Amino acid sequence: MKSPFTFEHTAPKEQEAGKLYPAVFLLHGMGSNEKDLPGLLTELQDEYHIFSLRGPITQAPGYAFFIDEDFGKPDRQIFDKIVLHIQAFIEEAIQTYSIDATKVFVLGFSQGAALAETLPFVLGVERLAGAIALSGYLPGHVKEEYSKRSVVSLPVFISHGKMDYVLPYQWGEEARDFYKDQQANVTFMAFEDGHGVTPEVQREIIRFLKQHIS
Repeated sequence: MKSPFTFEHTAPKEQEAGKLYPAVFLLHGMGSNEKDLPGLLTELQDEYHIFSLRGPITQAPGYAFFIDEDFGKPDRQIFDKIVLHIQAFIEEAIQTYSIDATKVFVLGFSQGAALAETLPFVLGVERLAGAIALSGYLPGHVKEEYSKRSVVSLPVFISHGKMDYVLPYQWGEEARDFYKDQQANVTFMAFEDGHGVTPEVQREIIRFLKQHIS
């Protein structure tokens, strides 16, 4: 891979020659790193390519993909550039590894979820089989100013804790409603907890992925 991203990759075990496999691209939250999210998908590691990207910006105690101008308002120049870099990473991975291009998913948490909610409008249903956004939001400039590809019928899973004091629960509802307006196939899961991923949410992530690779 020629990508500038630091990343971790696990490949399906005992791959068959000529066979292509699903892939999930993971995007961590602010201050975390590429080791944070793969544990959510341990159950699928034998069957999927799993790529976990590290944000390029140092943000103690880890890294970030972008910085904010204001609360919930990413620095536009950095955000838009990182979206394009992730798009290029996905395209290169499809060309490099035994990936089924019709079974490509993105999954992000917190600021990674902001990217996971943005990428479908950049990649469209032609490239993505689904998106998973955990405790995130869809930036206003993406809603208002991006030239968007169709997400009609695209499976989208959004979860948000009702007691989230980092990113408001309402932002999860707003992303859900926006995607519904764009005629995506939205699954929304509210849960009684804060800014995180509960075991119940993890089970739904696995169920969602298994459902939409068939």
